[in-house]
This record gives sequence, C-alpha cells and structure tokens, in this order.
Amino acid sequence: MNREKSCGAVVYTRKDGQLLFVIVQEQQGAYSFPKGHVEGNETEEQTAHREVFEETGIQPAFLPGFRETDEYDLAEKPGTRKQVVYFLAEYKGDSLIPRQGEIQRILLLPCDQAMRCFEHEGTRRVLAAASVFLSQRRNNIMD
Repeated sequence: MNREKSCGAVVYTRKDGQLLFVIVQEQQGAYSFPKGHVEGNETEEQTAHREVFEETGIQPAFLPGFRETDEYDLAEKPGTRKQVVYFLAEYKGDSLIPRQGEIQRILLLPCDQAMRCFEHEGTRRVLAAASVFLSQRRNNIMD
C-alpha cells in the first residue's frame, strides 16, 4: 500500500467571547482544516505552518501539547492510505485570504456549525479533540 502524509492545523480565534474555527472550502467543494503535503525535510510543524499560511494568509501561533492524526484511504488513488497530522493554532486579527485555485472560501464558525460542514468522521473527531483541549486549557487557566 502506498502512503501519503499531510500536516495542518485546527486554527481558532476568539471573537466577542465566542470560540470560532477556521474552516476552508477546497476547490472541489469539500470542507476541511488548512493542510497539505510535507515538502523536502520539513518537520510536521513546519509543514503545518507553511500550509496554514499558504491557504489562509494566517500566521498561526501553535499551542503546545496538541497533536491529532487522521488516516483514510484515498478514493481518487486506490491503494493509497493518507495520514494527516493536525496541530492546534490560534490567530489574532490576520486577514483571511483564500489561496486562489485551491481554496474557494474561508469560514469562521463555532464548533457545532463546523461539525456539520465536515463529511468525514475523522475531521469531526479532530475538531472535537481540539474543542476539549481548549476547554480543559481554559479551565486550568481559570483555576
């Protein structure tokens, strides 16, 4: 079986006290988090940072301690299994700029609305893990 690896990030911001997640709509219409293939000798975090910036114009600030993976078979490439590594990143005030030819649009959505956008259970699982992580982090700060 062939293998591919991509890295990306669950990117969030807070607006008017509400947690909002950056969701990209790819050219083919699917919704996901910003992500892309590892190039050369990049680390996973370097790839995630580059891809988030290329697809959205955001300079992400990664939070330590969060790393989730999703794996699935690629329908368009029979016999190929893809692994996507996601980190968690915050952004504050950057302009959202969809990458022409790759990203149709960028949405800022609360968790429940973002969940309804995703076709794949793995993407919903990653978002749920990020939401729990942020909730626990916030509770630890407030304690």
